[in-house]
Amino acid sequence: MDEADRFTIGELARRTGLSVRTIRFYSDAGVVPPSGRTPAGYRLYDGEALARLETARTLRDLGLDLETVTRVLDRELTLGDVVTLHADALDTQIRILRLRRAVLRAVVKRNTTLEEMELMHKLAKLSEEERNRILTDFYDEVFGGLDMDPAFEQGMRSVTPDLPDDPTPEQVEAWIELAELVQEPGFRRRVREMSEAHSAARAAGQSLEVAPQEGFELVVAEQGGTAVSAGVDPRSPEAVAPLRAIVDALRGESPDTSELRASTAERFAMGNDARVERYWQLLGTVNGWPAFPSMTPAFTWTIEALRAHPRP
Repeated sequence: MDEADRFTIGELARRTGLSVRTIRFYSDAGVVPPSGRTPAGYRLYDGEALARLETARTLRDLGLDLETVTRVLDRELTLGDVVTLHADALDTQIRILRLRRAVLRAVVKRNTTLEEMELMHKLAKLSEEERNRILTDFYDEVFGGLDMDPAFEQGMRSVTPDLPDDPTPEQVEAWIELAELVQEPGFRRRVREMSEAHSAARAAGQSLEVAPQEGFELVVAEQGGTAVSAGVDPRSPEAVAPLRAIVDALRGESPDTSELRASTAERFAMGNDARVERYWQLLGTVNGWPAFPSMTPAFTWTIEALRAHPRP
């Protein structure tokens, strides 16, 4: 090849916009080997070297390491395979960065301590499998060894926290609170007690689920919720009318008896727990479900009213 068809490092720098130092580094690394030298010993490069240099710059701009760039240029690796792997790696990095951003925004919102921030970051970066393992361990403890309705238990286990790749600070906060809640010994004991009661009723051929008229929960929310908002004491005479509306919605064709009211109060009490309700609210926030209002205050009022007014 004629020397006029070859380029010095300086000429390559002018043609590519790369610095002389960068081109010399690439040349020393074998990415762009020289095709010859001038009589004075300066390196010369041909058109192929110019093309390799342009490709190398593009690949480096995309984040590929120098060794991989060299193997692509030397046809040891296909560009498609390398780009696919690199794109997958970038997807992972982007997910991690989004989680970090959400954690930082949640930290600002919650005004957390350094220790709390470290815990938040640790919990937020868990993989989907690791998140589900926390819930699996919880279910194993609260259901283990009990004669539970298989459909009920499977339904519970199938609902897992699906934290999106780009979570909001609220979703990160909800997942962290959920993870802390299901690992809390007191909460586990409470859910275990509820599960044991269901198991005992199942073994006795009974059910802890009242068979109410359709929509009775809306009546509880309306009547009990209104009473709570109005400050009606569930033990007072003013509680009789809203309580009767709730019982009528609950009992269907069954008569309103003292036994019905007593058993209903016990059944409601077994399943009424603000922490259990919070568990479902947190799962809903993590998974992006529509928010639902708290029913615990209305049910608590109803339980107290049933006990205070045991006779129709």
